[in-house]
Amino acid sequence: MENQIEETKKDQNISQSRGCCISKINDQNHLIVNQQRCCKLSSYDWLKGINQSSHNRFNYVEVRFKNGRKDFFSYPEEMILQEGELVAVEASPGHDIGIVSITGDMVRLQMKRKNVDPEKKEIKRVFRHARTLDIEKWFDAISHEDSTMYKTRVIAMDLGLDMKINDVEYQGDKTKAIFYYTASERVDFRELIKKLADQFKVRIEMRQIGVRQESAKLGGIGSCGRELCCASWMSSFQSVSTTSARTQQLSLNPQKLAGQCGKLKCCLNYELDDYIDTLKEFPENRIKLKTKKGEAIHLKSDVFKKVMWYSYLGDSNNMLAIHIDQVNEIIKLNKKGKLPADLESFAVQYESKENIENVGNDDFGSFV
Repeated sequence: MENQIEETKKDQNISQSRGCCISKINDQNHLIVNQQRCCKLSSYDWLKGINQSSHNRFNYVEVRFKNGRKDFFSYPEEMILQEGELVAVEASPGHDIGIVSITGDMVRLQMKRKNVDPEKKEIKRVFRHARTLDIEKWFDAISHEDSTMYKTRVIAMDLGLDMKINDVEYQGDKTKAIFYYTASERVDFRELIKKLADQFKVRIEMRQIGVRQESAKLGGIGSCGRELCCASWMSSFQSVSTTSARTQQLSLNPQKLAGQCGKLKCCLNYELDDYIDTLKEFPENRIKLKTKKGEAIHLKSDVFKKVMWYSYLGDSNNMLAIHIDQVNEIIKLNKKGKLPADLESFAVQYESKENIENVGNDDFGSFV
């Protein structure tokens, strides 16, 4: 009984590496896999339930593999595929085992979005529904991935190679293994491939990835306290620049803006469009506001409250918050040669730096 429980836990851990869990059904020839676990490659079919005409059937399906890879495959008309099924698909060489992520017209839209034209690009085929023997062999291959990765790291270290093995993905028929690695410089791994082929008796493919993909494969907890976005749901990466931080008026502190990968955090782009759209309503901050009391320069802006902070020249300790509508009104008056009496009559909030500095001299117990 204990051995059976351990085998069940082992199978569950293996299947979780593919972002799924096993569902117990009577028909053992078609193992259904529930993909509604934490898998960033699982897809939601928002066209599900809409009747699709049989004569206009789209015989292509999207299949996902280990967390980070998915592809499109064609299948014969007599075959019926459903989401979450395990299928044997064409590979180079042999076959691989994958999980159907979406079917039907959703695949057509995904292929269009990713610029995949089946008439111009050769699409690999789905051979069959995965049999029990296929799944057992697939599980056996997956169970060797972690040990293979650790052994490969030792071999690479013994060869003195400046590279880091991040992940290993075995093909479903256990004839090929993909080794994902990162390296700062070009690495000559010909000797490594020979040793790996002799050690593991499989075809070796080395695939270099970037530091963002490395973080996605290794996973971790971000500064927000949640699982890394790249490891939980992001499947593509967009460039992030310091302009995103400046637009959102964030402090350019590398320790706060950098993620686990050492690059700028991907989440800096999440609200960037909203900031850009909102800042279009703001007047140019280089414009000085002229009053009879004196000229005032811009210090900072509050995008959410739509206010801009100004201070008089020579009096930077006292800041005035003015709504952007009032700022535009003052600018229009200045262009007409008119000067308002002062900015205090337009201010919605007043702040003094001296008061802020005095707060630091108080007892910290007042903040408890």
